[in-house]
Amino acid sequence: MGWAPAIRGRFIGLVLVLVGAGALLASLQIPLDQYGQWGARIFPLIAGLAILVTGLAELWEGPAIRPGSTGGGHTARVLALLALAIAYVWALSKVGYLISTAVTAPLGLWLFGVRRPIGLLAAALLCPVAYHLIFFEALGVFPPLGEWIDLLDLIRGY
Repeated sequence: MGWAPAIRGRFIGLVLVLVGAGALLASLQIPLDQYGQWGARIFPLIAGLAILVTGLAELWEGPAIRPGSTGGGHTARVLALLALAIAYVWALSKVGYLISTAVTAPLGLWLFGVRRPIGLLAAALLCPVAYHLIFFEALGVFPPLGEWIDLLDLIRGY
């Protein structure tokens, strides 16, 4: 029993390193903006680097949950969050930013223990709006458009 948390922690660290490295490589495939600057790729690069560093820290330091503590059950949530992230990226390309974020934000909060319907509804409404204002309006990042449908087209009348 004493080795199980250490092995699990190392496994999670390895998975984080692989996901972070994959995110870094994938973000380098995002083209530079029209001025030759990093533009939209800077955020996925930072996120991928953060995931990679977190995984390396987990591999280096070992698990934060020591044998005998009551911290089990996180592996399923980590895997669920990874699946949600993959589904979110896929949904972005199919239904655009607004719909995919409105669905994914409350699901992510639900994974972290938010259960009140008003909180989940607020996340579904406020997260897409707040992120849209920050990234696409204030920072000028081009929003990902949906292949099947995109609410931004309907809202803007395109």
